[in-house]
Amino acid sequence: MKKISAKSEIHQLLLKLQYGGLTLRYWDGDEIVYGPEKTKAALTFHAPMPIGVNMLDPMLAFCEAYMDGIFDVDGSWEDLMRVLSQNDAALFGNQAGKGIFRSMKRAAAEASIKMQQKANIRHHYDLGNDFFSLWLDETMSYSCGYFRKDTDTLHQAQIQKIDHTLRKLNLRPGEKLLDIGSGWGWLILRAAREYGVEAIGITLSEEQHKVTGERITAAGLDAQVKVHLLDYLDLDEGRMQFDKIVSVGMFEHVGKANMRQYMDKVGKLLKPGGLSMLHTIAGIKEGTYNSWNDKYIFPGSYIPSLREVITLFPDYDFHLLHAESLRLHYARTLDHWYRNFSNHLAEVEGMFDSRFVRMWRLYLLSNAANFRGTGLDIYQLLFSKGLNNDLPMTMESIYRDA
Repeated sequence: MKKISAKSEIHQLLLKLQYGGLTLRYWDGDEIVYGPEKTKAALTFHAPMPIGVNMLDPMLAFCEAYMDGIFDVDGSWEDLMRVLSQNDAALFGNQAGKGIFRSMKRAAAEASIKMQQKANIRHHYDLGNDFFSLWLDETMSYSCGYFRKDTDTLHQAQIQKIDHTLRKLNLRPGEKLLDIGSGWGWLILRAAREYGVEAIGITLSEEQHKVTGERITAAGLDAQVKVHLLDYLDLDEGRMQFDKIVSVGMFEHVGKANMRQYMDKVGKLLKPGGLSMLHTIAGIKEGTYNSWNDKYIFPGSYIPSLREVITLFPDYDFHLLHAESLRLHYARTLDHWYRNFSNHLAEVEGMFDSRFVRMWRLYLLSNAANFRGTGLDIYQLLFSKGLNNDLPMTMESIYRDA
């Protein structure tokens, strides 16, 4: 097991940079530029890496060092993430298989999948409504907004994202809509109010379920909108069939081994000719894995490639109707979240501790940088179950009616 703590070991590791550049300021005052180019990517170490750090998992080791205040990022986060991504194999290929973004190999007993997924969701989303309300907008939408103008506020962007999503589903009064992973419920409420549909939301988060129920009652929509604390796999397709199904930011949590299970369930719940919208983060290549994210942020999550998702469609008679990248929309959303988060650092630290603050700062800043600089993307994929010849001939109304 390779350990790293000494300056010479870090120096030897960074000499392997083949693309871009990284300025590193050591704890003893030395400043060295690594790589063929000088860029805005820069780190300042305040102390050596702790003795006994396991460099078989460099992503986890360096992220934990950041959380512990061992170093800070002084330059551009976007440049830093790009340099790490470009030099993945060169830096960490020997020590960590595929390096920073290693292939995920998971073994989970079939009987424990649902229980583990429930625990994974609660690990993140049940941090508390008080915490999320500090930096999300009033809708409590925890997915990327849709920015029509540079001057759009976060709240405007989230409302626009919800409306953009609902327009794509071509909703009609009286239809039944299912939202898998309904969050804090704004989408199902807006669908009921604006389109006259019967909406059902499901979530595994007790915190989200509580707030959504309160919002439904406050809006006087108890007869039209329901929310259930339920795993989507437990929905009974024999009793419930839906005209439209939407999932925003949930697919990333099902795990690589369960993607087919998700598609199969959607296919069973969706009426023939029905439409489904899958709003999900996707990478360029298959098998990417971030061990730090898995340990601290989203346990059990998996970011598929776009082609991994699309390849599944024919097996369930799903026909792709429209695909749209919202990559830069998510980067800008994360910028807003980080600014809001930064305005409440004392409150967050009071709820948790300073290490949690640095953990969340790393999560928000690195993700914004990844969406801008490494090819990480987010897509809205609209598809039908079987052929549907009754839809508008073009998608013009989605943009014109806005």
